[in-house]
Amino acid sequence: MNYDEARKRLRGSICPVITPFREDGTIDEEAFKQLVNWQIESGSHGISVTGTSGEPSSLTIEERKRVMDMAKDTIDGRVIFTPGTGSTNHDETMELTKYAEEIGADAAMVIVPYYNRPNQEALYEHFKTVADSVEIPIIIYNIPGRTAINMEVSTMKRLVEDCPNIIGAKESNKDFEHVNRVLLHCGRDFLLYSGIELLCYPMLAIGGAGFISATANVDPKRVAALYDAWEAGDVKKAQDMHFELMPLNDVLFRDTNPTVAKAALGMMGKITPKLRLPLGLPSSEIQEEVRETLEELGIISKQLG
Repeated sequence: MNYDEARKRLRGSICPVITPFREDGTIDEEAFKQLVNWQIESGSHGISVTGTSGEPSSLTIEERKRVMDMAKDTIDGRVIFTPGTGSTNHDETMELTKYAEEIGADAAMVIVPYYNRPNQEALYEHFKTVADSVEIPIIIYNIPGRTAINMEVSTMKRLVEDCPNIIGAKESNKDFEHVNRVLLHCGRDFLLYSGIELLCYPMLAIGGAGFISATANVDPKRVAALYDAWEAGDVKKAQDMHFELMPLNDVLFRDTNPTVAKAALGMMGKITPKLRLPLGLPSSEIQEEVRETLEELGIISKQLG
């Protein structure tokens, strides 16, 4: 595996695609494939599935594999593919990461285990064992707001030094000082992606590789355009896109992700806005705010009367 080549390719706006369900709770496979195609047609540079936005904890292992299969087949090599393969269970993480390698994914995104709150040494052992079991590039997914534990920079640095296939991290971490230190200690060629919507632009400014933003589920064209503008050296346009997206970024996190994004996609006619319990749709007040924001951005037509 040529990791230097992977570092060059795995960049841009990678959309963490939601998992659409029918009213009966089964996966809506046709809607899913249409979403992936729409993302690519709208300019997204990559596709991720079964990360936070994909409700992985509501899916069985076989369903997660099925979603990965559908994504890989639908993408058909047009953009990069970086599925989420992490779990709170070590053996499941191993199985899913090996499966991502087997089907030819470009990288596997492995979340810091949630709920069980491992210490830093245990985190190191978990990730090292997973990384050593495959050759596929690994992207650490650090999201302390969901996992209740933060992977410290020193732990990430050890992993990068000891595992050549750990080449990047998605940092859903509001501590921007921490994020800066990741690049300082893990290397300026370490692929750093923002998972915090309001930090997508600032992450590029310090040398980030892009972002894996839930907002791309709803407005992929604008989110990708922010990255494209930065890459083209048009700082003013990138700044403008950053602020233009801010109202949508804010409203999509009024409730737990991906509940609001699914409500928005329902209003857009892309999916049936169904979630599996224990998640549910946001309040009517939030949904009305979502509708108004989508109308203001021209994503949906304004209602008459």
